[in-house]
Amino acid sequence: MNVLKSSDANPDTDIPASPLLTCLVALTKMLGKPLSAESLTAGLPLKEQTLTPDLFIRAAERAGFVSQMLERKPRELTQLICPAIILFSDNSGCILKDVDTKNKEATIVLPHIVLLQEGVPENEAETRVVSFAELEAASNGSILLIKRCLEHDSRSPSVLQGKRAHWFWSTIFRSRKIYRDVLVASLIINLLALASPFFVMNVYDRVVPNNAIETLWMLAIGCLIAFSFDFVLKWLRSYCIDIAGKKSDILLSSKIMEHVLGLDMAARPASVGSFAKNMQEFESIREFITSSTISTLIDIPFTLLLLAVIFLIGGPIVFVPAGGVIAIMVYSFLIQKPLKESIEKTYRASAQKNASLIENLTGLESLRLYGAASQMQDVWERSVGHISRWSMKGKQLSQSATLFAGYVQNCVTVLIVLVGVYLISAGEASMGALIACVMLSGRAMGPIIQIASLSTRYNQARAALEGLQNVMDMPEERNPEKAYMHLEKCRGDIEITNLSFTYGDHPIPAIKDLTLKMKAGEKVGVIGKIGSGKSTFAKLLSGLYKPSEGLIRLDDININQIDPAERQRLIGCVPQDVNLFFGTVKYNITLGAEDVDIGRVAEVAKIAGVMDFVNLHPDGMDMPVAERGANLSGGQRQAIVLARALLRDPPILILDEPTSAMDPTTEAMVIANIQKYCNDKTIILITHRTSLLNLLDKLAVLDQGELVAYGAKDGVIEAVKNGKIPIH
Repeated sequence: MNVLKSSDANPDTDIPASPLLTCLVALTKMLGKPLSAESLTAGLPLKEQTLTPDLFIRAAERAGFVSQMLERKPRELTQLICPAIILFSDNSGCILKDVDTKNKEATIVLPHIVLLQEGVPENEAETRVVSFAELEAASNGSILLIKRCLEHDSRSPSVLQGKRAHWFWSTIFRSRKIYRDVLVASLIINLLALASPFFVMNVYDRVVPNNAIETLWMLAIGCLIAFSFDFVLKWLRSYCIDIAGKKSDILLSSKIMEHVLGLDMAARPASVGSFAKNMQEFESIREFITSSTISTLIDIPFTLLLLAVIFLIGGPIVFVPAGGVIAIMVYSFLIQKPLKESIEKTYRASAQKNASLIENLTGLESLRLYGAASQMQDVWERSVGHISRWSMKGKQLSQSATLFAGYVQNCVTVLIVLVGVYLISAGEASMGALIACVMLSGRAMGPIIQIASLSTRYNQARAALEGLQNVMDMPEERNPEKAYMHLEKCRGDIEITNLSFTYGDHPIPAIKDLTLKMKAGEKVGVIGKIGSGKSTFAKLLSGLYKPSEGLIRLDDININQIDPAERQRLIGCVPQDVNLFFGTVKYNITLGAEDVDIGRVAEVAKIAGVMDFVNLHPDGMDMPVAERGANLSGGQRQAIVLARALLRDPPILILDEPTSAMDPTTEAMVIANIQKYCNDKTIILITHRTSLLNLLDKLAVLDQGELVAYGAKDGVIEAVKNGKIPIH
């Protein structure tokens, strides 16, 4: 009998080891939109570098496909769903290419999956024809459907194109069925709320005057049953709201973080602390969509139902609670403007305070060195005072609305009794009806009383949503609607034409009309005075920023046409500002490439000089690293980042002062290793150190963002010494 079984990926190929990822890569080719594994998985939280079915759907949707998981047995499949993916019990799968319902057979493609038959070699073609019985034995009963979305072009009217789904409301809308059930439950709960008033009214008006004990027991049993149903429904409603809130919370948090990590560097906010505070304010939104707020909001419309019942029971008595409801709503409306202002002021001041906090903690050493603690303390205290003042004002307004609502409710109770007594005296109402009206009025006004706290929560959530909307409106580096080119291999040719770049609103360009060519394997140095644009040039070459004008071509392809995830694989970069993360040395070297073999990690660690200091530590490669690498020297941090840049063996290396913090011995060793192991790579080296010039073939001289010289190393050095190259 034939069996479908997973096999390990071939380590000598570039095919990803995850079976579902391999299937997805193959499907993108079959559907006419080929994408690489790096492009499909960039930014996804992979589980041990494996694509799960849930992540498969996310990866497909981000790539411009629509995907869905369904429960289907192989014998229920039709040709209409092809191509699709049949899932196996171990979360691997195969591509369903064709279905023959007449012969009960299916044509499948098996990336990393082998159909083991007697006498059939494993290296035979991956396409197989198997029976439904064989496929059903291996399947877990689920399939992943995938179709290519219609891509509109400029000829499509905007009405037809429609608007892009809103990141927040579209997520909430996904829980619409749960909220529908909550609404139905709320209707029944509010109807059951009539049980207690009607019980009291009938006891006073019918049971007591007639001494009807049997009727009393029947009414009591019915009321207890209603209370039991009310308890169960309230618990279920609360559970459903929590489930919907949890689902939305997870999806929204994932969307926000994914967007933030994919931001275009040019749109990066000026203050990290303020930006972080905006993201933290998501807590206000989470509280609003997951707390009892939703229940209160749903109960507010049912106030009209309870007022209608009061009218049927007590007639003109209804005008008393109706007047109380109107009074509370009017007062709540009047305080909205000052309440909104106080919350917005508090929100902005909190963002500024958080920005100061992060900045002070990051630069604590500098504050100590230069005695600037008192200056920052003054800024902090002024921020805290501003927040306290506006926060207190908001609390006072909210509390005044709550106190006013309680006052109105007490007055309503007294007035209902007052009016009811007159109606009883006139024979227009009964004692039981009066008591029932008092009970119903309290239930009717309950949600209205909560309007004050609701308005505070609403304004906090609205301010947080507006702040997050500003974040979500920031452009991403990777445009999901753009068709990127797939570049599997790269020679390393670089051609730059009329390149110009300006930071934000800065009036002076950092790079001006720069043009040069670099052939594959060339080693080019970039020198110039401080502020001449060298580091900016490196950031443009690495793709961190997009040129304001001009083109950068990589192997004759515009660098902006290459998928950012693939560009990161092709270009290794050591920036001037070295940044490490909390963890270990190994973790920091393999950042973004956790699936790399440990042997390769050790190799690049040796080339970069990391082994020289980790071998002295008892934990070796697991040597701990503090935030920002604070427990390491500058040279050690540079060595780790250099190893990180070399890890994927990129054909292009951009090195911005890679050894500026190293001692001469370590620097000489690193230079020798780069000459030995990176001789076939295109290297762009930015430096002020003459010791690194031995690595280079050519030199480029920048001055105030302009290229003033470019050519053979010795000729440029001689021209600089003789003053033939003008540098301001």
